[in-house]
Amino acid sequence: MLLNGENSKPDYNIIIHKKDDVYLQIECERSTAKELNEYFAFDVPDAKFMPSYKNRLWDGKIRLFDIRNNQIYVGLSSYIYKFANAKRYTITGGITNQLEIQPEVVESFITNLKSTVTARDYQIDAIKFAIKTGRCILVSPTASGKSFIIYALIRYFQQTIDKHILLLVPRSSLVEQMYKDFADYGWDSEQFCHKIYGGQLKDSSKLVYISTWQSLYKQPKKYFDRFQVIVGDEVHTFAAKSLKTIMHKTTDCAYKFGLTGTLSETESHQLVLEGLFGSVKKVTTTRQLIDKKQISNLKIVGIVLTYSKKDSIIRTYHKEIKFITEHPLRNNLISNLSVDLKGNTLVLFTLIKHGELLYNLIKQKTSSVNLIYGKTDTQSREDVRKLAEETTGNIIVASFGVFSTGINIKNLHNIIFASPYKSRIRNLQSIGRGLRAHESKEDGAKLYDIADDFNNRNHTIKHFVKRIEIYNQEQFDYEICKVTLTS
Repeated sequence: MLLNGENSKPDYNIIIHKKDDVYLQIECERSTAKELNEYFAFDVPDAKFMPSYKNRLWDGKIRLFDIRNNQIYVGLSSYIYKFANAKRYTITGGITNQLEIQPEVVESFITNLKSTVTARDYQIDAIKFAIKTGRCILVSPTASGKSFIIYALIRYFQQTIDKHILLLVPRSSLVEQMYKDFADYGWDSEQFCHKIYGGQLKDSSKLVYISTWQSLYKQPKKYFDRFQVIVGDEVHTFAAKSLKTIMHKTTDCAYKFGLTGTLSETESHQLVLEGLFGSVKKVTTTRQLIDKKQISNLKIVGIVLTYSKKDSIIRTYHKEIKFITEHPLRNNLISNLSVDLKGNTLVLFTLIKHGELLYNLIKQKTSSVNLIYGKTDTQSREDVRKLAEETTGNIIVASFGVFSTGINIKNLHNIIFASPYKSRIRNLQSIGRGLRAHESKEDGAKLYDIADDFNNRNHTIKHFVKRIEIYNQEQFDYEICKVTLTS
């Protein structure tokens, strides 16, 4: 603490020091530290259902300011200034990775890449912002070209750093897809990129490591000292404990960039990500891309299933899910719909048992169907993706967890939500599977959202209402029709 004399007040109430590339060290009075601790405390959704909360071992809050050592994530520096201004505290310090670079230099660099794709205005703006700030989260919807933004950032830092670059993705299929995308853009992926998943070697002399986070989170801290740039794709997953473990080890990595199609509306979730990566920039929106005809148009059909009076009883959530996923008429409706639709169709489910039921029903009607879920190996997933990309009339029955994020199939015409889900992130990511432009999609893509109404009081109809709210927020076109299921 800075003092002018023994009895004088400090020159500053809060002083920010950079501890490393993960944490800030905050110097302040103990009373101010307690205020910061409360300011950066947030309720965890559904905490009341967790054993530690039920047993009164935890108050159900996440605290981003560690009062034990007065440390907080680097990316939350601006929020500390906001706190200080609100309290009228004096404050000094902070850090910045901002690079002094002219916009025309970045534009010239992108042009000189001589990529096979032409960068769009919003992609160029996003690349400029990322290079200038050195740390940020870029929010750009599926089909907006996030992989090209990642590619351009990697190519830019290729010429300015002397260490490795780490690209983290959530699944092995995305490792392969990024590797392929970079090659498609005109780069020599084999020369510059090292793939890590499924027990492959963790070390390489190649510039870029493309890895699943599952493959690296147990590596010692020293392992991550080799990286000067980290890029996280589908960064909304990075609030997971094991992913935070990786980011906590990157104390000597100055440049960090996260990309995602959507962020959770939970304040604590976003602040954790901002703390790890940096401030959020919204690159564009799905509506803007549709209006500019840069992605496929989208029509949503909400199919609300109603049941007999006998079936329309109030159940617990788990019993309700069991009832609807095992209901023979409901499953027949979904299987018949998937077979009748033209083009390629993706049927998304939550429970493996439900997916297997749907797959077997559809297989009785057509041989052009594949089942994909967590245990499906990477090569099989890629084979199915390529089949759908190159031919038509295919049906892919896939789990939300595997196919809702990152899978690139331009030649996809229909999506069916066979299972109820209210997560904003998962819904928007799933919708994005059908939005990539393709010459065969003159009429756009369609989403069939299956809902179940038991006298308008059950759990899953409430989830459907949440999804409708999302569709309204995103300005999607939709219609709702009712179908009665009776034996």
